[in-house]
Amino acid sequence: MAADAIVIGAGVIGLSTAIRLADSGARVRVWAAEPPAETTSAVAAALWGPDFTDPGRAWAYATQPELTGLAADPATGVHLCRGTQASDIQDEPPPWVDRLPEVRMLEPDELRPGMRVGMKTTVPVVDMPRYLDHLVARLDVEIEIRRVASLAEPAAEAPVVVNCTGVGARELAGDEGVRPFWGQHVVVENPGLDEYYIEAVLGDEWAGFFPHGDHVVLGGITRPDVWDRTPDALVAAGIIARCSAVEPRLADAGVVEHRVGLRPWRATPRLEAERVGEALVVHNYGHGGMGVSHSWGSADAVLALV
Repeated sequence: MAADAIVIGAGVIGLSTAIRLADSGARVRVWAAEPPAETTSAVAAALWGPDFTDPGRAWAYATQPELTGLAADPATGVHLCRGTQASDIQDEPPPWVDRLPEVRMLEPDELRPGMRVGMKTTVPVVDMPRYLDHLVARLDVEIEIRRVASLAEPAAEAPVVVNCTGVGARELAGDEGVRPFWGQHVVVENPGLDEYYIEAVLGDEWAGFFPHGDHVVLGGITRPDVWDRTPDALVAAGIIARCSAVEPRLADAGVVEHRVGLRPWRATPRLEAERVGEALVVHNYGHGGMGVSHSWGSADAVLALV
């Protein structure tokens, strides 16, 4: 099929970008090394939240109403969920607290040991496998599973190429600044939870759990520069222990599955254009663990460049 644009990558960034391009009237093809269900996006918890700095903060602000609107349809995998956000990093609320709905700051005796500030708020929470299915159906374009050795390949077939390859950009774009930050989640049967919990901590292990109807996604951990996507039993046990310390009902919840993904960490996300042959190549990768939160805002930014 002739194409006006080829998007490389079928995670949440690639699919959102492809949808924005298609909605603008472009004929879009999507090339991906793996289907959406096998991407790091499918592993995400996932909770909407803003960054502390731009451009990520602006992209997250643009994404918030999109996800909030989708929450009206349960089939999208998005729902509005009340829960607790706590931190051991600072003593004051985050600067964007006024952008959050239904905020109640926690009293000191409501905080878990070690946490310095916390709040209750309601935000979009996303069941990623279902959400990715929704995005694929919305795009209505067959995803072509193929590995791309060079940006010259898609550049020879379409006037616009968008590189949304996540950690794959390290090789494809020759960008050593993008690194894998390994993460693992444990999915358990829901013992009756309807609120999420997430900690922002200085260390590389924390407690976080996110209910999605009949199951709960538990985290979290990060390990820089690890490429192996094999689940680690000791990591899983630690995740369950940390989450159970917050919510004891999780201790005996039946384990459904283990998920491992590679967050595409970069000091700052890369969203910029360059020429490859006659084609305009727009890079949109390096969003770390913020892919869902950045997704629609960064897709709008790509559309503006194109």
